[in-house]
Order: sequence, then C-alpha cells, then structure tokens
Amino acid sequence: MKVVVGLGNPGAKYAGTRHNIGFDIIDYCAKELGVELDQAKFKGVYGTKVINGEKVFFLKPLTYMNLSGESVRPLLDYFNIDIEDLVVIYDDLDLPAGKIRLRQKGSAGGHNGIKSLIQHLGTDKFKRIRVGIDRPKNGEPIVNYVLGTYHPDEREAVNESIVQAAKAVEAWTEKPFLEVMNQFN
Repeated sequence: MKVVVGLGNPGAKYAGTRHNIGFDIIDYCAKELGVELDQAKFKGVYGTKVINGEKVFFLKPLTYMNLSGESVRPLLDYFNIDIEDLVVIYDDLDLPAGKIRLRQKGSAGGHNGIKSLIQHLGTDKFKRIRVGIDRPKNGEPIVNYVLGTYHPDEREAVNESIVQAAKAVEAWTEKPFLEVMNQFN
C-alpha cells in the first residue's frame, strides 16, 4: 500500500490558491485515475484505487496546512503503512512556478505543513514532490502571496506542473522512487 498526500487548506476561500497546489494535484489524480475521494476519516478526505497492482490512498488533510500531520499519522497507523510508502505533495516558494522537484527527505524549509508532518511522523525521511509557486514580487507579504491565486501568465506552467506531478505519482506505483526522481527531476 502507498499513500499520496496533497497539502492544502479546506474550504472555498482557499480553492485555487498557490498554497493548495497539493489539493489540486490530488483532485487531478483522482479525476484522471477514477478515484472517488469519498471517505471522510482521519481529519481528511481520501479515496483508494489499485494502480499497477498497488493499493494507493489519495489523501487531502482537512486540518488546515499547519496541522497536516494530525491527519497523515493516524491514517498510516490505522492501515499499518510504513513511512517509506508515503509521498507528500506541496507548494514550494524556492522553485519557479511550474517546476517540480522530487526528494526522499529533507528539512521543512520553513513550510508549516511539512513542519507538522515531521513533528507527527518523528522523522524528515519521507518522500516529497515539491511544486514550484515562485516567490512574491514587489515586496508582497508571503502569507498574502501563498494564499493568493495565480497570475494569468503563470497558469500554463502551473497546469503543466500538476500533470507532471500526477505522472510522477503514477510512475511511483511501478518503480522505485529513486528512478522516478531521476525521470522527473
């Protein structure tokens, strides 16, 4: 079994914002792969699908970003899933909009959702798909920027990053994450 977690904030107020790119990717995967996100448990919504012989959970924590670990840890514990079989998808200010970067471990890098996961999982050694949202221009506060919507000139690159991240998730059901990293980085 594998778990794919997309980080974001619940509610219409946050839909389509940069900080919700993880939710957008889970929604895209669900649509493309025919996954019903119809289970409400573990402070989140999730669905499952067998892909390439592997049962995969797609989870959107509904705890708000800063408490994401409160959703992920209970799901892993309940289904007895090893952290080795977890990948987390989230926004990254240090990558240009539209760029994705896969990693096997790392620090939180100032991302509060990742801080929560590290705290609840007890390790920073979990797989990630970081999705670039770029940094704000003209001195815009970071909070306003990440909770804001994309500029029209970013939309095409962002849409491509959603497709690429979904392809990376699907590839991970067939081959080791290191190979997927080499393919998508």
